[in-house]
Amino acid sequence: MFSHRTNWQLSPNALSRAIAEARASGQKILDLTVSNPTEAGVRPDADVVLAALANPEAMHYDPQPRGLLKARQAVCRYYRELHEVFDLSLERLILTTSTSEAYSYVFRLLCNPGDEILVPKPSYPLFEFLADLADVKLVPYPLLYDHGWQIDFDSLYKAATAQSRAVIVVHPNNPTGSYVSAAEASALNDFCRDCGLAMIVDEVFLDYAHDGVARPSFVSNADALTFTLSGVSKISALPQMKLAWVATSGPTEMVAEAGARLEIIADTYLSMNAPVQLAAPVLLEQRKQTQPILLDRLRVNLAELDGQLASHPSCTRLQVEGGWYVVLRIPALGTDEDLAIDLLRKRGAIVHPGHFYDFAGEGHLVLSLITEPANFREGVSRLLQVVGI
Repeated sequence: MFSHRTNWQLSPNALSRAIAEARASGQKILDLTVSNPTEAGVRPDADVVLAALANPEAMHYDPQPRGLLKARQAVCRYYRELHEVFDLSLERLILTTSTSEAYSYVFRLLCNPGDEILVPKPSYPLFEFLADLADVKLVPYPLLYDHGWQIDFDSLYKAATAQSRAVIVVHPNNPTGSYVSAAEASALNDFCRDCGLAMIVDEVFLDYAHDGVARPSFVSNADALTFTLSGVSKISALPQMKLAWVATSGPTEMVAEAGARLEIIADTYLSMNAPVQLAAPVLLEQRKQTQPILLDRLRVNLAELDGQLASHPSCTRLQVEGGWYVVLRIPALGTDEDLAIDLLRKRGAIVHPGHFYDFAGEGHLVLSLITEPANFREGVSRLLQVVGI
């Protein structure tokens, strides 16, 4: 009756069951995994945002597969103002409702059923569902940690096969918070040229460099066919507004053909709604209000974490350059999931075990740095009462 591609394990995992039980019992919980800014007390100006959605032009239906001109102009302006990208043309942009939809468009563009996409490990677990729905196989390549994270290029080359179609790069990675360095970007272009692959670059956390130094975007990458994904979910802390995009760059002829094919894919679905597109200039401008708040919170929480870790030498945090998450390395006395459940039951705090993100071994926990500071401070204290030795 049902397709193999949706033959997932639908029952909740052990941690999810424990969280449901704790909430049902009325236990007060400190959630150190919150990734939704609307639940973390970070909100743009509601009056301004809602007023922008009431544009009377939305009553006219003007189906544009690539997205309305005004919205794409706003995206180009964002890159020009914040990242000094002056060569992003409107024709290279396709608007989508989410980066997940952008991934699905690119997978459909590049892959036949059974083809392979190379994906970093550790990384975000959503890739598995997106690949299943596109009948694509994920092949992992490792990120190595040695005073910071690096791409293991020897393993990356070994992972590529005749069925490989693209390599996914997350810039900065979720959850490691590691940006792609200039040397790595050059090596990735060489790899794509050597193996005949495209590059898919997820930049949703690009703006959140913890040291305040802006990192370059891949939207102007010209040496390989590149699809750069982002959206207002993280840029403006507006996940509910469902506005994202894919920008194509690379060799001119390949960009033109990819754009023409992507336009047909987008035209088939026409998923973008008019109110959000017409509000795009306002939604992107809201980043000027929300990003300083979030960047300050990231720094405050990271400093709080370091302060508490100073008296618990058995626990360390891994180096993080950007994004909303931090990885703790803890004594591996059991599975990370068992430890997370124990922490929840004993101290009422939720963390993510490392295996959720495909860490190679036990002894890793992932925390969200956008948690409200008071909750973060207390939650880390409870965590270290359980794992700190």
